[in-house]
Amino acid sequence: MAAPTELRVSKDRRTLTVTFADGGSFELSAELLRVLSPSAEVQGHSPEQRVTVPGKRNVGISKIDPVGNYAVRITFDDFHDTGIYTWDYLHTLGREKAERWQAYLDELTAKGLSREPGSAQP
Repeated sequence: MAAPTELRVSKDRRTLTVTFADGGSFELSAELLRVLSPSAEVQGHSPEQRVTVPGKRNVGISKIDPVGNYAVRITFDDFHDTGIYTWDYLHTLGREKAERWQAYLDELTAKGLSREPGSAQP
């Protein structure tokens, strides 16, 4: 996957718009990017270790830093900054946004968790 032609963070810091040369343009919420972070902290080292991250409804993007010419590191205002978002992963998130978001919401419900800050159970 080629690098995006544009990465744009909204003024309210809650949406990242990623535009690719193939014409694909995706609006990805900071919350979606945070809860589906590719970091080991969220994904674990196997599917069984993956963590469902609650309480991130109001999370914002603090900064985006390039990683080589294949990815970016996104720092969120909750200080999470260990995810490396490759161009392929951003494109996949854009294409599969609805399905992945619904799966996340279903996981929250199944685990009795909430998107609301401060209501997350330990």
